[in-house]
Amino acid sequence: MANITAGMVKELRERTGSGMMECKKALTETQGDLEAAVELMRKAGLAKADKKSGRTAAEGAIFIRASADGKSAAIVEVNSETDFVAKGDDFIAFANLITETALNSAATTVEELLAVEIPSTGATVEATRRAMVAKIGENIAVRRFHRLTAPNGLVASYLHGSRIGVLVELTGGDAELGKDIAMHIAASKPACVDESGVDADLIASEKAIFSAQAEASGKPANVIEKMVEGRIKKFLGEITLLGQPFVKDPDQTVAKLLADKGAKVEHFVRLEVGEGIEKVESNFAEEVMAQVRAS
Repeated sequence: MANITAGMVKELRERTGSGMMECKKALTETQGDLEAAVELMRKAGLAKADKKSGRTAAEGAIFIRASADGKSAAIVEVNSETDFVAKGDDFIAFANLITETALNSAATTVEELLAVEIPSTGATVEATRRAMVAKIGENIAVRRFHRLTAPNGLVASYLHGSRIGVLVELTGGDAELGKDIAMHIAASKPACVDESGVDADLIASEKAIFSAQAEASGKPANVIEKMVEGRIKKFLGEITLLGQPFVKDPDQTVAKLLADKGAKVEHFVRLEVGEGIEKVESNFAEEVMAQVRAS
């Protein structure tokens, strides 16, 4: 039986980022062969990562990285299973690396981004993600990303803590205005820039609802038509960026603010951690009791 020294365990820990007991076990199984132990742990880690890939990752954080000239930026949602992991240094370093890669790559989808090779490490984003899953012990997912570029303007950004992030492509105006608009979007959650971005089916559905409500009043048809038009106008003002009252000055709309500054919002992206993911609710006490009964 090979003599497994503390130095060998230390070196294996530094190379794999795994725990002391895991490293000692791998060295014992490989008769002290360090390279074989690295390969064994890599295979075991990837196998564990694959098993964890089906687990729900609804926590996490939003990350943003902007170019030096302010004309492009990337926003990425990286998920984990628990908020605790999302606040860890390893997770944050991984996510920042992925966001930098997203900014500088030509990828347009998550699938394409996962296949991109990270220049500083030579590993793909997917290989790096799987290694992180093996190290942390939770499922980690690169869920969404967007990159905005403004050749004739600027891309402003805003992070509200780590859970809400916004990018805004702006022509005209300046960085301060861009940040104000991004903050407004974070707070007011508009669906699109203006009425042209609202789905026609949604308008038709809302119009049908408003019409039914108005008809119940028993008013004449011409009055009902005006009532419905007014409700639709109010509805569009609530869900479009340009129609909303500006959060810092509710007496003016975002449209008026932009017009006064000679600026225009071309596009925006708003991401919030976990939106649209169905979380699995669990009872901690019941989980503990289940483990006790099984042991």
